[in-house]
Amino acid sequence: MITTEQREKLRGWFAGRLPDDLFEQLTEVTVDREEITVIGRIPEPRLAEDASDAERDAAVQGRVQEFRERTREARMAVAREAEHKFARKVSWGVECGAERALFTHVAAPVMTRLRQPERQVLDTLIAGGVARSRSEALAWCVRLVQQHTDDWLTELRESLEHVQRVRAQGPDSSTVEDSSTGEAKDG
Repeated sequence: MITTEQREKLRGWFAGRLPDDLFEQLTEVTVDREEITVIGRIPEPRLAEDASDAERDAAVQGRVQEFRERTREARMAVAREAEHKFARKVSWGVECGAERALFTHVAAPVMTRLRQPERQVLDTLIAGGVARSRSEALAWCVRLVQQHTDDWLTELRESLEHVQRVRAQGPDSSTVEDSSTGEAKDG
């Protein structure tokens, strides 16, 4: 679990390390055990006011692709440094207008054991055409839970951070109490 302070330090490191002209704005830095995802806002293409939706979509896609190719070397230099410093892969994405595009991201395998009722849920999603495999069905379920429980997950993360702060205030873990005398001794 990453604390708010660790997340803020990470965001600060990227804000300080990224070239000033890379993004208009650094919009999001997220992190888990495997990956850091960095997303920034890039300028929208200038189009005539009467441009069609299709033209706008194509222009945004073109801008995103141009940005990705033009900034690859700079982004990869920062990623190599961050991967060494934070021991996580770095993924990149951009926001351009209302569009959000991820260039790369880690799809980490997760092992789980499910009982028959849970497997039946996944198999129903497959039979219904929602997913092609149990793995895809499970990922769909996780996204659904994530969408509908953001408040609950936020509260849970805050509670975990509180537990970590309390643990950090506890006695030094290198000191062990002798049960026979009640005195502290080095462990």
